[in-house]
Amino acid sequence: MNELAEYTMQDGATGSVEKMDLATIQRAYTTLLEQNRALEMRLHKSEERRRAFIHILNDLNAVNRKLADQRKAMIHILADYEQDRSRLEGQTERLHNSRRALMHILQDSHSSNLRLENSRKAMIHIMSDLRETTEAVQRREQELREKQEQLVQAGKLATLGELTTGVAHELNNPLNNIGLFVGNVIDLIQLDTVDADPQRVLHELTKAMQQVRKATEIISHLRTFGRAAAVSFEPVNMRLVVERAISLMQEQLRLRQIEVPLQFPAEEVMVFGNAIQLEQVVINLLANARDALADVAQKVITITCTLESESIELRVQDSGPGIPADFEQRIFDPFFTTKEVGAGTGLGLSITYGIIKDHQGAIVVENHPGEGAHFLIQLPRTRVD
Repeated sequence: MNELAEYTMQDGATGSVEKMDLATIQRAYTTLLEQNRALEMRLHKSEERRRAFIHILNDLNAVNRKLADQRKAMIHILADYEQDRSRLEGQTERLHNSRRALMHILQDSHSSNLRLENSRKAMIHIMSDLRETTEAVQRREQELREKQEQLVQAGKLATLGELTTGVAHELNNPLNNIGLFVGNVIDLIQLDTVDADPQRVLHELTKAMQQVRKATEIISHLRTFGRAAAVSFEPVNMRLVVERAISLMQEQLRLRQIEVPLQFPAEEVMVFGNAIQLEQVVINLLANARDALADVAQKVITITCTLESESIELRVQDSGPGIPADFEQRIFDPFFTTKEVGAGTGLGLSITYGIIKDHQGAIVVENHPGEGAHFLIQLPRTRVD
């Protein structure tokens, strides 16, 4: 090689090329080739290492990017975790508070259950006492009803006692008439045994039977009025009630020359009640008015009936001196009477008041100076189709 001015020997000695022989040169050349190949190998390996290092750097960059992404993800995860932890801590606190509240509620519920149990026991005792009290009240009410019925019956019997004289006269008239008609028939038969007129005999006997029916009606009415029977309510015609009451009082009113005009509407006046009890009410009012008219010249008892939309008003008015104002509040009290001792029981108006109340009605005394006593009865109206 001409470019080389000198070479290096394997043993480190240096010399000029011109001084070297061919073998030496070949050895040097071979040595150089080997060194060159070694250098190329080293260079190749260095290149491979560089490439590998580049790949490693690329992989490291990718790993770093992944690590950066993972770090960011981890930061987000940690942030979410912190938020979840905060929420969980809040929920735990609320749960703890709820648990404490639940414990208080359970304690209060236990206390309430104890109080409820005590209240239940107290209620059982109260209900037992109430049942016993209710049964006692029902017994008292039953006894009171029985006493009231007995009182009403006693009032009816007392009324019948007062009516005895008049009723006897009412019965005496048809009996006398029956005797007269039967006597006529006997005379006809005895005096005219051959040519007795059958039509005249039949006529006299028919009149006698009419008087028998009249007496029977009076007795039947008295038995019905005086009978102690269960009180039943049904539609009642008030005009018939008033007329039947007047029929029982007719003889007493006639003997005392008392007029009883009736003023009723043309249509039927119907109420829901007991006819016998309502008849007793009218008789009691007529009896009071009869006694009030004992010392007056004009003796009139006016009975007026008017119809309202849902009720009827029955007014019994007399021409007597009236009721003193001091007595108006006491007139319906039991055993209160303005009559002399032995002249009255004081039960008539009290019984009347009770009967009207049982019929869901009302009775009041109206004060009309100079116009006598005014009793106003109001009863629920019943329409019969």
